[in-house]
Amino acid sequence: MSDYVKSLMAEVRAKNPAQPEFHQAVEEVAESLAVVLDRHPEYRSAKILERIIEPERVISFRVAWVDDQGEVNINRGYRIEMNSAIGPYKGGLRFHPSVNLGILKFLAFEQVFKNSLTTLPMGGGKGGSDFDPKGKSDLKIMRFCQAFMNELFRHIGPDTDVPAGDIGVGGREIGYLFGQYKKLRNEFTGVLTGKGLNWGGSLIRPEATGYGAVYFAAEMLNTRGKTLEGKTCLVSGSGNVAQYTVEKINQLGGKVVTLSDSNGYIYDDEGISREKLTFVMDLKNVRRGRIKEYTDKFKNAVYTPLDPKQDFNPLWNHKAHCAFPSATQNEINAKDAQNLLNNGIFVVSEGANMPTTIEGVKLFLDSKILYGPGKAANAGGVAVSGLEMAQNSMRLPWTREEVDTRLRMIMKEIHTTCVQTAERFGTPDNYVNGANIGGFLKVADAMIDQGVV
Repeated sequence: MSDYVKSLMAEVRAKNPAQPEFHQAVEEVAESLAVVLDRHPEYRSAKILERIIEPERVISFRVAWVDDQGEVNINRGYRIEMNSAIGPYKGGLRFHPSVNLGILKFLAFEQVFKNSLTTLPMGGGKGGSDFDPKGKSDLKIMRFCQAFMNELFRHIGPDTDVPAGDIGVGGREIGYLFGQYKKLRNEFTGVLTGKGLNWGGSLIRPEATGYGAVYFAAEMLNTRGKTLEGKTCLVSGSGNVAQYTVEKINQLGGKVVTLSDSNGYIYDDEGISREKLTFVMDLKNVRRGRIKEYTDKFKNAVYTPLDPKQDFNPLWNHKAHCAFPSATQNEINAKDAQNLLNNGIFVVSEGANMPTTIEGVKLFLDSKILYGPGKAANAGGVAVSGLEMAQNSMRLPWTREEVDTRLRMIMKEIHTTCVQTAERFGTPDNYVNGANIGGFLKVADAMIDQGVV
């Protein structure tokens, strides 16, 4: 670590105490950018990285709402408007008990680089609440979403800040949020993405993050003359990203053997076929059940509960070729990363945001496997959100084939940017450096052009 990065990180930790995820995200990017800042002293003298690290705006607010029993509930709401150098703020809303300022700042910081890589004109932002929608009635969720939007509406707009969904915020929540925004502003605009298809949404949006992660893996494999055909894959999570990761892997001839939730994971040696995936989608999206129920239907599969006392996740300790972490941040630690390498994994494509710890990332890089970091590999979701914004602006929907083609082209372009940028700065095949530097340069040049603002 250079003296510059050490000094920067000391300042970041002092200014942002008790925000370890944010510190981790900044450190990873700062280490990649050391060579860029040496070559381009104008970025350092203009304090470009320091300005990107500091959010342009942090909005925190109370969300008071009344539940089905007439009880008053109070949650915290947030919106982090991180950087708007290349376009309006763009990033998801997360409803989960773990949501706090530090986690949202890490996500917003990552979003700046991810959005830049998509080639689309989008800045970076993130938001959410510590509200937990799990197990709550539609009426409770509607009341919360309306109360949340009663404050948020004054800070967002199609040319200012365009939120989307994230963990805990799916089509149902986006619908309630949009309905309240429309009522408060008395206008129908593309202010939220992930909308229903019959009122402004885009085809392929639900599939985009999972499909994109698989497309990115396919591009990485292509550099070594290989494909996903016949490859055994480990996938974590069982929500939107994981489901469509499985679907696309199946379409490209691979075999997925794992899925998980916060309680445990299933291992199906026969592979999670199209029929089995349909069951999972009904289980998780309609019945909102737990992944353990998979083994009630498919008897050959094995369910393993997760033990929080264990220092590794057994899901990552199976023989396979490819891994697609698609659950949450820091789900792969150093021990998990070593288990993956020991079991023959040579492709990791991250569907979640920062699912691998810094120690795990270093193991992947040192081993020279094909490792696609989240800000590149999972950019498909926000890419199609950007395409939804374009369709909303034109009042013109595109076909499924057109959106999927554009998504695949964007993921190919992101891959090319990562490869070429890594080579340009002396670290060939290092997708982490390629993604961090490639995302940074576009934003940095825009900030130089726009002056100190």
